[in-house]
Amino acid sequence: MVNTSTTKVKPASDNSTLNLPPISPSPSPAIINSMVDKTQTSSAIIKTEKGDIELTLYYQDAPNTVNNFISKAKSGFYNGKVFHRVEDWVIQGGDPLGNGTGGGKMPTEINNKPFVVGSLGVARGGDINVSNDAQFFITKTDASWLNGQYTNFGIVTKGMDIANKIEIGDKILEIQLQP
Repeated sequence: MVNTSTTKVKPASDNSTLNLPPISPSPSPAIINSMVDKTQTSSAIIKTEKGDIELTLYYQDAPNTVNNFISKAKSGFYNGKVFHRVEDWVIQGGDPLGNGTGGGKMPTEINNKPFVVGSLGVARGGDINVSNDAQFFITKTDASWLNGQYTNFGIVTKGMDIANKIEIGDKILEIQLQP
């Protein structure tokens, strides 16, 4: 997912051929409940200039990724970072350089969580086994072509309307962690 260009690489099934609406609603409670392990989850709120995006993190399915995200959030790493990539199907931020080329490396944690509207994933380059330790993305549409290819470590539970309003350059004010 690290991409310095704003040109979208078309997936096998283009959203326009699926007649999907340009702005997708928040995932239904049934979808969220089916995807969340209520015994081992953490919650977070991405505070942006346009409003809050609330997340449930999949600790059981991607423990190292969740711990990395929590650690960075606690340290204030994400404060002031921008969303550098915004397309019809995704928003991406957290790059320390602000252009899609920064961040460290960590092992990819592939799991069975499907990339649906509101999924929280980790950016990566060409090697499926190595993910970026800083950049994350939120899918604005179903993105099933990412299944089994990227770490899915959470889902938006509230604020998809805010995610859909994000533009390139909008700031992450902070990420607050919830008990």
